Order: sequence, then structure tokens, then C-alpha cells
Amino acid sequence: MHKESTTIEGISIPVYSANTLIIGSGTASLNAAVNLHDLGQHDIAIVTEQWGGGTSNNAGSDKQTYYKLSLSGDIQDSPYDMAKDLFDGGCMHGDIALCEAHHSVQAFYHLVQLGVPFPHDKYGSYVGYRTDNDPKGRGTSAGPLTSHLMFEAMSEDVKKKNIPIFDHHQVISLLTDLKDNKKHIVGAVALDKKNLATDNNGLILFNAVNVILGTGGPAGIYKTSVYPESQTGSHGLAFRIGAIGHNLTESQFGIASIKFRWNLSGTYQQVIPRYISTDLSGNDKREFLNDYFPDMTTLATAIFFKGYQWPFDPRKVENYGSSLIDMLVYQETVQKSRRVFIDYTQNPSGDRKLQDFSLDQLHPEAYDYLKNSDALLNTPIQRLAKMNQPAVELYMNHGIDLTKEHLEIAVCAQHNNGGLKSNIWWESNIKHLFPVGEVNGTHGVYRPGGSALNAGQVGSIRAAMYIANQYVEEPPSNDLFCHAVKSQVQKVFELTRYLTDHRRKQSIIHLTALQDIRDRMTRYGAHIRNSTNIMQAISEAWDLYHTLKKQLSVSSIEEIPSAFRILDLCLTHAIYLEAIGEYLEKGGKSRGSYLVIDPNGKAPCDQLSDDWKYRLNKDDAFVNRKILEIWLDDNSKLKKKWVDIRPIPQEKTWFENMWRDFRDGKIIS
Repeated sequence: MHKESTTIEGISIPVYSANTLIIGSGTASLNAAVNLHDLGQHDIAIVTEQWGGGTSNNAGSDKQTYYKLSLSGDIQDSPYDMAKDLFDGGCMHGDIALCEAHHSVQAFYHLVQLGVPFPHDKYGSYVGYRTDNDPKGRGTSAGPLTSHLMFEAMSEDVKKKNIPIFDHHQVISLLTDLKDNKKHIVGAVALDKKNLATDNNGLILFNAVNVILGTGGPAGIYKTSVYPESQTGSHGLAFRIGAIGHNLTESQFGIASIKFRWNLSGTYQQVIPRYISTDLSGNDKREFLNDYFPDMTTLATAIFFKGYQWPFDPRKVENYGSSLIDMLVYQETVQKSRRVFIDYTQNPSGDRKLQDFSLDQLHPEAYDYLKNSDALLNTPIQRLAKMNQPAVELYMNHGIDLTKEHLEIAVCAQHNNGGLKSNIWWESNIKHLFPVGEVNGTHGVYRPGGSALNAGQVGSIRAAMYIANQYVEEPPSNDLFCHAVKSQVQKVFELTRYLTDHRRKQSIIHLTALQDIRDRMTRYGAHIRNSTNIMQAISEAWDLYHTLKKQLSVSSIEEIPSAFRILDLCLTHAIYLEAIGEYLEKGGKSRGSYLVIDPNGKAPCDQLSDDWKYRLNKDDAFVNRKILEIWLDDNSKLKKKWVDIRPIPQEKTWFENMWRDFRDGKIIS
């Protein structure tokens, strides 16, 4: 990598040139970097808004799962079996599923080699367990902080390899050029957040042959979110240049704490805590679940199973299933504007409506689980401390004492199963742009728990393989690059000036717009959706975006990064809502991790009004047989297309033929 400069309106702007620019510092981005380096491509750099600020380093759960091919005992498994299970989750292309299955072992053992402490027995067997939507016991875990341990191991490897890191740099625009009548990525514009108060407002340019985009899910568009606050996403960067999104309707939601953002799965629910709601001041305490469950056995069992079945799933609502709890929490927090808490200090009380909780009322599976864990104890906190003391300490380390205080919760956005489209080498429709990790939408509708970590590792391996084999050229000269992107950079430069021009009479403060975006997505684009109001939400989203482009302003130069982020998030949420609207227009019903209100359906339970009626998709529904692609064309007009789901390829397994193709370099093409 080398540094030069260019001049705009007499002001000098640095230009850094490299073969590959990697945006983001999550485990997918870092894995791309170390694999490129190992494959011989050392002309690379990482640019990140905050080193370690993404979901990988800051998220976890009761026992964070990593999903891979079975590697223990006499379990019969194969890459094709794993691909089929991924594919059967719905709306996942078969060739992508096959890649994720084949490379899962390579990706897993790479992590083991880097020092991630996945457990094994004395024979070297990495014993697995069953996770969500998993028939084979492919899950493994290094504990509640699996992805954090992955980040630590890979960040150490990045630093050992002396890969350049541009920390505190926010990419605000991707740069493109037309080559052979196809749009190519050629670089990016970033803000050096530590040097905003300079003549160039901290602008720097990256001249690159390839860009790997690993900036995670669209966390910043939701009000109730379990994504770390430092994670916002940057899908708008890609949407603005015409990158195709697909499966944007498919996000995952679940109950989480909101003061300290953490998934409340596993033992957090299996100890059967008490759910209460209050008014906004913390008064008028009610054990609101009692109004909707017929008896304490049914209620306690639903809470217990919420540990196994943490993501909201409309298939688990009927017959007082565990996901009915998510709906009732939503009703309290969003519709009734109340607050909801989990209390570990007391057992659920019947409150004269149901029997009070007792252990002998439990469903046999729940009772046996607690018995086998030596946790048939008097209170939820005692049971939690017995089964999972680190779960108690985790909150204590973040200033929350579960032995004394209630834990405020909401149904939160947790993961985006959709994202940007790519081919089997994780290259998008924009040539030389490789989205990896959660920003890439490979995950389908019902993904097995932990498969996202595998997908991020596999995708970044394959992107590195392709770049190191096919896209090895040096970046163009500084003069050629600057000539090609001059008009694009000029627009960004002018926008930074415009944002700080206080002579404008009309302006919108960016924090107000952010609240608007998040309120809209949580109300209309989260786990409860309704075709009667989605079109109004879409219209309001686009109105806000077009208004922001004209009226957004900042009060100081330090707010410029936030202003660009707001524009990115506003575009992102408008396109996501468009995808949801299109899905509903095509007759899409409840599936995945969201429930669609349908007056012709059935109510979740007798205690809820007809306003909550819903229906599940039929297996042969149009929306289950197709994948929605959505993008902005060169005139910024929104385009939508439903495409067939590609089947799993039938592999040619004759060794000599495959070996010849491999020697001739025909494999990577």
C-alpha cells in the first residue's frame, strides 16, 4: 500500500492505494484479511470505524453456538446432508448452501488452529449438540462469548501479519467505474474521525482493485435491538451504487435485555423467571402473562421452552407456545407503551388468576432438565446460579445485580438473515465488491443456530480465494483513479460543506431523524407486521429520506459522521420496508421470525382479540418458491424481481477429472 494525494477546490485529500480494501473489523472481515495474506496477497488494508466495535466482539448468548459439519462419534453426516438442511430452511440458494457445508470444516479448524478453545475429548473428537433447526447435532461452542474469542484470535493474527489498520475511519461512500459496460468497485471515501477539524473535513480516499464489505447487519435501523450500540450497519453504501439486496424481509427477533444488550436465551429462561410489566414510571406492576395462559403449568412450560426456542417463531405461537410470550411483550411495550421486566428474585405468581408457581407443576421435560442439573431450588436466581453462574456474573460485570433488581426487556432485532446478493465466491453484482458476514444475505428463512458464524467464515475464505486467484492486479495510478472518481468525490466533498452551512433556514437535526427511523422499523418492520399500514410506512420512509438529503444539518463538524450515518440508515430502512411491502403484496404470510396480521386467520389464543389473527405460509406459496431481489438502478429508481431458488448442485465426484480441472485452474472462475 502506498500514499499519495489529490486536490479538490484547492484542498489536499490523502489517497491510499492497495489491491484490496477490507471494510469492518468483525470476524468475517478479519478472516478475509488473514486468508488473503496466507494466500500471498499482502497489499491489503483494513478500515474500521471502531476496532472491535462490531457484533462479533460484543455479542453472545447463554451458550453461543458455532455450526459446522459433524466431527464426532458415529454420527452419519456429509457436506451434502448439511447443505440440504441449510437449503431446507427456505429461500437459500443451493449452491451457496453447498459451499457453506463443504468449507465448514476448513473454517472451523482454522479457528481451532488460531486458538479458539472449542472443546474436544482426549481422542480429538469435537462433540456436538443439536441447535435450532438442526437434525444432526452439528453445534459446538466455546462458551457464551464464542464470537468474541474468534475476534480475539483473529485480531492477534492480523497484528502478527502487520496488516495495516485504519481505525476510527468511517467509510461514507463506495466509488465505482464502468468497465466493459459493467459497474466495478474502484475504491471508497472515508472520514478520519480524529481529524474532522481540518480543511478537508477528514476526508480520505482509498484506491482499490477490490473491496470486501464486512460491516454486519443493519442494527441501527431498530429502536429495540440486541445488537451492540457500536454496531449500526452500512447497507446504504452498497444500495446507493446499485448492489442488489435479497431476502431483506428475513430478520430474526427475540427477547433481550435493553440496558445491557444481551440475548435472554438458554438458562436465562429455563430457570423460569417472573415476567412483570409496569407503567413508564415503574409503577402499577402486573404479571401480565397470567391474563393469557390457562394455568401455571402451561405458562411455566412456555417460559422454560423459551430457552430452547429463543427466536420468535410464529409456528410456536399456537397452543400457548413459547413465542406467544414475545407477542405479549410486544403488546405491552409497543402497543400499550408500558415497560416489561424479568425478575429472577421471585417465582411467577398466579396473582389470584392462576395457581402460584411450584416445581411439581412443571412439564416433565422441564422438571427433568432442572433435576438433572441439580437445580430444583426455590427461586429463579438460585436455579440460574446453580446452572450457569457466569450468566449471573455477566450482568454483574455490567452493573446489573440479578439477585436484587429487575431486568428490563423487549423483543429485539438480533440478526438479519437477508442482505446483499452474491455468487458462490461471495462477489456481488457490482464487480470486485465482496460482501461477507451478516451483510451478505445467505442465511435463508429458518437457519440453524450458529450457522451465521460459519457463513461469515466460509464466505470470507471464498472471497479471499477468488481475489488471490483472479483479481491480483495492482490498483491504477493515482492520476487514473482520481480522474475516474472525480465527480463522485466532488459530490461527497460538497455534501460535507452543505451539512455545516448554518445559513440555511430549514434544517433537520439528525438525532430526531434517527428516532423516527427506529420507531418506524420497530413498529412496522419487526416481528409483528400488517399489510394495512405498511404502504403508509413506506411512503413516510421515502419522504424522510428525500427531505434529509435537502435539509439535514449538523451543529458542529464533529457531527458529520453521524449525519452520513443517518442518510445511510434512512435509505436502508426505506428499502427494507419496500421489501416487506412487496412480500405482503404477493400474499406472504407469517414465517421465519415474524407474524403477519391476517383478519382471515386465527387468533393466537382465546384470550387475544381478533386483531391478532394470523396465518402461516403454505409450503408451496409463491413467496416460498422465490427469492425477492431489490435494488436501485442507475437513475435511483427502485427495482424488484422475484427469482427462482437455485437447487443444490449435483457434484461430479470422479477424482481424476476434478484433479485435472484443479491443476488447470478451472475451479476458481
